[in-house]
Amino acid sequence: MPDVQALVNDFVLKLKRRKIEGSHASAQHTAELLRSVISHQRMPYTNQAGALIDAVKAVGEQLIAANPVELAVGNIVRRVLHIIREEDLSSTATAIEGLGLSAGSDDDDEGQHEDRPALSAAALAAAARSTLRAPSLQTLLEDIPDSAAAPQPPSSGGDSEGKSKSADKNIRSRKLKHDVIEAINELIQDIDTCHEQISEQAVEHIHQNEVILTLGRSRTVKEFLCAAKEKNRSFRVFVAEGAPRYQGHVLAKELVSKGIQTTVITDSAVFAMISRVNMVIVGAHAIMANGGVIAPVGINMVALAAQRHAVPFVVVAGSHKLCPLYPHNPEVLLNDLKCPSDLLDFGEFSDCMDFGSHGGSPLLHVVNPAFDYVPPKLVSLFITDTGGHNPSYMYRLIADYYSADDLVVKRRSTS
Repeated sequence: MPDVQALVNDFVLKLKRRKIEGSHASAQHTAELLRSVISHQRMPYTNQAGALIDAVKAVGEQLIAANPVELAVGNIVRRVLHIIREEDLSSTATAIEGLGLSAGSDDDDEGQHEDRPALSAAALAAAARSTLRAPSLQTLLEDIPDSAAAPQPPSSGGDSEGKSKSADKNIRSRKLKHDVIEAINELIQDIDTCHEQISEQAVEHIHQNEVILTLGRSRTVKEFLCAAKEKNRSFRVFVAEGAPRYQGHVLAKELVSKGIQTTVITDSAVFAMISRVNMVIVGAHAIMANGGVIAPVGINMVALAAQRHAVPFVVVAGSHKLCPLYPHNPEVLLNDLKCPSDLLDFGEFSDCMDFGSHGGSPLLHVVNPAFDYVPPKLVSLFITDTGGHNPSYMYRLIADYYSADDLVVKRRSTS
């Protein structure tokens, strides 16, 4: 796959150089890349799902290792692995049911056909899981044509039967790949429209004459507030500026352009202003399996202030930000340290050097973390493109999107 490998290398380089930032862009590009990988993957005669899983895992490990802090990349890799398993399970169950129906049609006795028990769900699942395993030696021996076991008169029937089986196998492999690609297309569509799905719920949570506080700049928060304004909701927004990058200034301009009354405050003024606020609405970088939130730095301070004054703390985020890992996992205990120039100009460091006693080592150190961790007890409600959920329900929601067997992708890449 020379063309696909070039795409993978280019995307890995962009992740390493931080050319692609943000959960939404990272998730969308990852899904599109994995779709290309699957579409160019050559399917073997047996274990087609296993071949797709191995190909996606090989690419996924490279992407995750390129920028482990961008958790959305790992989320999409695991979502695609889950899609492959689900589609293979569905196609295998359909094939087994078809075999049962064909066997029943060969029986002339209708009474015996009615008495035959139907295949149980456990049998279908077991047969589907077996397709993900490599064929054993016994299985290969059992698949030897009958002509090797007992001589049969030469005829064209055996050749035609073998060709029909091979054609049927090829059709099934193409159908599996087609179904997986269609499911990935739906995933990409969900990522594209997640902001619209979340914004439709704005009128249910924002009411007349409320005061809302947010910090920094989040596209999801902006779309959520603008949707409420379009529904003739009258409210006011306090925007904490989000130092040191001051993305709150950008959000304030965007809200004012939509006719929303906006007040910019400093981050240190959050505790002073929180008593006037009816609700806090913020975005997220990732939502963990325990309901905790990886969010832009400073949001944990806002959550503590909201808890102190009994103000609802609402997190709006797309389902692609749902991460099946827990915050105590070693691969999650990372933070992205931004450039010190966001805080101080490089020229200011010259006065902080002691060249006499410390060999030129700086006495002043600048730490500029990008993310905070907000524990689930500080979150009142999550609003995703699937609806509103309590923090205690997030693990159930995550279980619908990921398979337990695919959680090792991240650990394998960091080992």
